[in-house]
Order: sequence, then structure tokens, then C-alpha cells
Amino acid sequence: MVTSNVFQTINPATGEVVAEHPTITDADVDRLVQKSRDAFSSWRALSIDERAAKVARLADLLEEHADELAAIMTKDMGKPLTEAKDETEFSAEIFRYYATNGPRLAADQKVSEDDETVSYIQRRPIGPLLGIMPWNFPYYQIARFAAPNLVLGNTIILKHAESCPESALAMQRMMDEAGIPEGVYQNVFATHDQISQFIAHPHIQGISLTGSERAGAAIAEQAGKHLKKAVLELGGSDPYVILSTDDVKAAAQQAFAVRMENTGQACNSNKRIIVMSDIYDDFLAEMVKLASDLKPGDPSQLSDDSYAPLSSEKAAEQLVDQIRRAKDAGATIHVGGDRADLPGFYVQPTVLTDVPQGSEIYYEEFFGPVINIFRVDSDEEALRLANDTQYGLGSAVFATDDERARQFAEQLEAGMVGSNTSPEESAEVPFGGVKRSGYGRELGPVGMDEFVNKRLLTVKK
Repeated sequence: MVTSNVFQTINPATGEVVAEHPTITDADVDRLVQKSRDAFSSWRALSIDERAAKVARLADLLEEHADELAAIMTKDMGKPLTEAKDETEFSAEIFRYYATNGPRLAADQKVSEDDETVSYIQRRPIGPLLGIMPWNFPYYQIARFAAPNLVLGNTIILKHAESCPESALAMQRMMDEAGIPEGVYQNVFATHDQISQFIAHPHIQGISLTGSERAGAAIAEQAGKHLKKAVLELGGSDPYVILSTDDVKAAAQQAFAVRMENTGQACNSNKRIIVMSDIYDDFLAEMVKLASDLKPGDPSQLSDDSYAPLSSEKAAEQLVDQIRRAKDAGATIHVGGDRADLPGFYVQPTVLTDVPQGSEIYYEEFFGPVINIFRVDSDEEALRLANDTQYGLGSAVFATDDERARQFAEQLEAGMVGSNTSPEESAEVPFGGVKRSGYGRELGPVGMDEFVNKRLLTVKK
């Protein structure tokens, strides 16, 4: 059990405590912020090419140590080892993208010129930033936030999730080894009260949080009170709409694979699968078969016919409670629905149907291996169902007719939309949502524009 003053690694496959780390003291908050502020003065004084070179070295180190870093992540939060290595390498790609493209993306932009003057928009760093990151993608989440801001010249205080301290420390080691100067990137084990102290500190210029809707609301309130810029990437209940297909079995297998990535613990996972009635029965049958065939396995050596544990006891308890409440509301459980009978935080892959639209549980996010399927009779019904959510992170639609899929996709209310494909995930494209999925964007060119002074410079000819 994570306590308020200890960060713990608890192996999700066994439930055993692996490591414990005490939190900082209240007196440390001001010291750490001042250290970040002092480092900002020298870090911003370097040329952007010099900063980019150090970030490029960090990318090299993540690639060189990918196996070691992946094993740490798997022990921290139970991610299958192959996925953990993929995440580590993707994080390296993000750091490399900004190391390579950052100087160009941050270059002065001419916006006006007359006979006497020329005006430019300049992108300049704003100072120390606070990042509050979740456990589900321990390195990728850091990379999305840290990579553009390090290249820009901002400094970072990073509070990671209480359940993955070993991953947090591993990233700090990589930063140090890459030559990122002391104070430019600081990992902190801080309590919730101390996070509030960081936000209130006058030297902190912005806050980035990836987490729950509840956490986002709390951080946004505090950031607003202290007039701090915030970027929030919160929950999601992404619709995944199948209007038509030539191969129902293959469509189900693809949807299942997407849903089971990271054992269903991804904000932008396909949490509501909406299927046209003429293919629904065959689609559901294949989904039930796929879920039934999986057995619990060791995430450090997971096979194709097994599934990994959830990240924590709390996560497992909450998901099983949601499944129970869905059943109480009228949903049908076709397979799964409970904990696996063995140590660790395993929840059986579960297939749900008939969750009543408009019920309380319908609007909640299932963060785990729950396949939630809805039957519809028309494109119009599918669209109403897809957009009937408080979230708006990702979405996808599939049809044998490309134009039908494209027209449907144009009407989806989400920050990321895929037409006959899932939305692209790469360093080059933005990530973020609308509605209660938060605001702001990370990655791609726009990732350089969140925590930056877009300064106007007018020069007399």
C-alpha cells in the first residue's frame, strides 16, 4: 500500500514490495525550486544547438540501455517486457525528434515587414516547470513533456507516480549521464501537499499533468489561482466504430489487440467498441473467444496466450468494482469479470455488452482489460453513441468504403481521429484531447509552443 510519505515499487505480478523511497521534506521545496531557477539562468544561456546536442545524447543512452530500462519498468508497473522496451525506444525517438527539429521549430518567424521595420515572433523559454506524471507509461510520459522543454531552455522538476519510483530514478540517471546540467532536470518524490507548494511557488512558471480527470481538476484549480499556465492530458473513453468490414474475425482481432495494449491501461485505448448490427454477433463471438483464451502470465516473459497484471492493488480493485456496477446497471458479462485466483494484481480479460447508455457507469473510463461492446443499426446511431461522452481524447472509425469512414470521422468530437486506421502515434504528431480529456497538446511542432514566450520582436531597418 502506497503511503503519503513513501514511494514504493510493488511488483504487480507478485504483490511483493521491491523498493521504498521517502518523500522530500517541506523545507526541500523552496530549495529545489531555487536550484531549478538558478540552473535556468545558465541553461537558457546556452545556444539551442548546444541544448539539443545534450538531448540527442540522452536519446542515444535510452537506446543503449533499452533492455535494462524496460526491465525496471516491468517490475515497477507490470508492463509486458516487450512493450516496455518498445516504450523506451519510442521515448528515445521523441527526444531525438526535438533534438533534431527543435532548433528549426523554435526559429524566429517573420510576421510583418514595412519600409521601416521588420517584426518577428520569437520562441523563448519561460523558466522552471513542474511535471506531474502517471505510472502507465513511465518513460514516454516524461519524454512528451521534457523533450521539447529541455531543447527550448526551460528547466524541469518532475514528480512521478508514487508506484514507479525506480523508473523515475532511472530516467534521472540517464539525464545525468547525458550531461544535462545539475538542476536542469530534477526528479522529486513529493506528497500531494508538497505539489501544491510547488505550484504556488512564484518561480514555477507552468505545470503539465497527465492523469485522472479528478487530478486534472485539482491541478487546474491551483494553477488558475496562482496564474500559472497548465497543460492537462486526462482520461478518455475512446469510441472505436466498425461500420462495415470484409473480415469480421480480423476486425475483432485488431480491435482486441489495440484494447489489450498495456493491459488496457492507456488513456487513448478503444474503450467503447461500437459495431454495426449485421456483423455484431460474429464480432462478439470472436471477442469472447479471444478473451477466454488468455491466461495470467509473468510480464517479464509474457507469451501470446497470456495477459499481464494491472499496475496496483488499487487499480485491480477499482476495475472489478466497475465491472460489478456495470452488471448491476444491466450489462451482460460474457467472460471474465473478476480477479484471477493467484498472487498479484491480475484482472481477467472481460467482455461486456449492453451497458445502458445514460447510466452512471456508462460514462466512466474502464482502465484495464475490459472489452465494452455496443450494437447499433445505423451510422447516425453510431455517431450519437460515439460522441455521447464527457471525454474527447482519441477515436477511430472503420468501413469498407473509405469515403463513408472519412465522413463519419469528420463528425467525431475528439482531439485525435482515425479514418480506417487508429490515430497516428509518433513524435511528429500532436497528442491531446478536448472536453474533459484536458487541454493543450504535446508532441509534434505544437509541443514546442505550450511553455514558451511567443515574444514579438520589432526591429527598425
